[in-house]
Amino acid sequence: MATKSRSDFKATARPATIFAQVLAISVFTLVLVWLLHFREGLAYNSPIKQKIFNVHPLVMVVGFILISGEGIMMYKIVPASQNTQKMVHLIWLSIAAIAAIVGISAVFKYHRELAIAHMYTLHSWIGMSTICLFGIQWMVSFFSFWWPGAKQETRFRLIPWHAVFGMVIFFMAILTAETGLMEKFTFLKLRPDSPEALVINFTGLLLILFAISVALSVLLPRKS
Repeated sequence: MATKSRSDFKATARPATIFAQVLAISVFTLVLVWLLHFREGLAYNSPIKQKIFNVHPLVMVVGFILISGEGIMMYKIVPASQNTQKMVHLIWLSIAAIAAIVGISAVFKYHRELAIAHMYTLHSWIGMSTICLFGIQWMVSFFSFWWPGAKQETRFRLIPWHAVFGMVIFFMAILTAETGLMEKFTFLKLRPDSPEALVINFTGLLLILFAISVALSVLLPRKS
């Protein structure tokens, strides 16, 4: 009777990567349903201030978290040379950085127009720390891996640290989103069994699963 070796049962990144795509689409859909159906919609300039605030969760969850998660997985998604993968990785994380700037700008604008204090919650403290670390990571990585004058030896030494700190910052972004959703849930005083409450809770749950899927996609080998 033929037996299979242990190598035949090695896990690969493919299932986690595919699952992450499904979760990303699901989170994107839930966020749109929440903001367009249950809230006032979206607008950067509007007399309805809730519309201005809504830009913040949209671009931070979809533009920052989902896009940066996809950027992290680009080495497992894009079937191309390493240089091409690296370029796509940089582009997606640059888009995430722009989204973060827009999201921060929107929430500060909302607070300013309603005379609400800035940076007074744990959510805002973790969020600002995450954005600052993301910016530092982006700049250090650009000058280390793309700047022509960077030494090859330095690049090799930085790769493991780049990967570790990238995942730490990504999970900090997930934590920021979770505290933000919980904070909004509390401020809105929603009934736990209301449809909007379910949308918010499911969004938070799927974000955690998305983060786990991204981590598995990064840790597991591309092929067995």
